Amino acid sequence: MKKIIAMASVTLVLNACGNKEREYDATGVFEATETTVYAEQTGALLMFNVEEGDIVGRNKEVGLIDTTQLWLKIQQTEAMKNVYQSQKPEQEKQIAVTRRQLAKAKQDQQRYKELVADGAAPAKMLDDANSQVDVLQRQLDAQLSSLSVTTNALDKQMVATDVQADQLRDQLRKCHILVPAKGTVIEKYVERGEFVSAGKPLFRIADTENMFIRAYVTSAQLKNIKTGQKATVFADYGNGEKKEYEGRVTWISSRSEFTPKTILTDDERADLVYAVKVAIKGDGFVKMGMYGEVLFASEKRD
Repeated sequence: MKKIIAMASVTLVLNACGNKEREYDATGVFEATETTVYAEQTGALLMFNVEEGDIVGRNKEVGLIDTTQLWLKIQQTEAMKNVYQSQKPEQEKQIAVTRRQLAKAKQDQQRYKELVADGAAPAKMLDDANSQVDVLQRQLDAQLSSLSVTTNALDKQMVATDVQADQLRDQLRKCHILVPAKGTVIEKYVERGEFVSAGKPLFRIADTENMFIRAYVTSAQLKNIKTGQKATVFADYGNGEKKEYEGRVTWISSRSEFTPKTILTDDERADLVYAVKVAIKGDGFVKMGMYGEVLFASEKRD
C-alpha cells in the first residue's frame, strides 16, 4: 500500500476565478475490469464466504456446491469398472485343454505319418490324424477369437467408465467456487444455503489495483496521442480537490462516436470523439464511476 500511495501524490488544484484555460486535455470516468463469477453446477450452496468489499485472491475458494450425488456417482462408476475387470476371461486357462488336445493330436499325426511311410499302418489312420489336428486347430482359433472379442469389449467398457468418472470429477471440481482473478467484490447475488443452478451469477469482482479512466478526445487531439504514451491523471473529489496519478495510454478506439453528454472535450463543439483508456495503479482512493481528468504528456502546458 505504501508503494502505491507513493506513486500518487495528493495535489490541491483550485480553479482560479477568471482563468478560463483548462488544465487538462480530456475528462472521463474511472473504470476497472469486471468479472462475473457464475455457478458451474446445480445444487445447494453449502458454503459461500463472500462479502461486498472483500479483496479476494486468484484461485481462492470462496464457495462450495453440494457434491454428494456426484461423489456417489463416481463410486458407482468405479464399482462398475471393477465388475468389468472381474469379467475379463483368463485366456490361457480357458484354452489350456484344447492346447493339450491339439499337442496330443499332432504327436499322433507324426507317429502315423512315420508308420504309413514304413507301411506299418494304413493311410486312413494318417488321414484321420490329419483331420483331428485340423479340427482342434480350428477349435483353438475360434476360442482365441471369441475370448479376444470379449476382452476387447470389456476393455472398451472399462475405458468408458474411466471417461465417465473423469467427467464426474470435472463436475465435482466445478462445485468448488474459485476466484478467477484477484479483485474486490463489488456485488454479490446469492447467500449461503440457496439452491443455485448452473449459469446463475454468484458475485462480481473488479480489478481495483489496475484501474483506468475512459476519456474522450477529438480528432484534432488524436494525432498527438499514441498507445504507451505517458499521461497525468487527476481524480476529482469535488470542491477543487484532486489527486494526481501517473498514467499510460493503453488503448485508443479505432472508431469515432458521438460525444457523451457527461463528457467535456477540448473542443465542446465537436460532435464526434474517440475513446481513450489511460491505465493507473489503484490505491483504494479512486472509485469506479468517479470523474477524472487527463493531461497527455506530449501536450502538457506550462
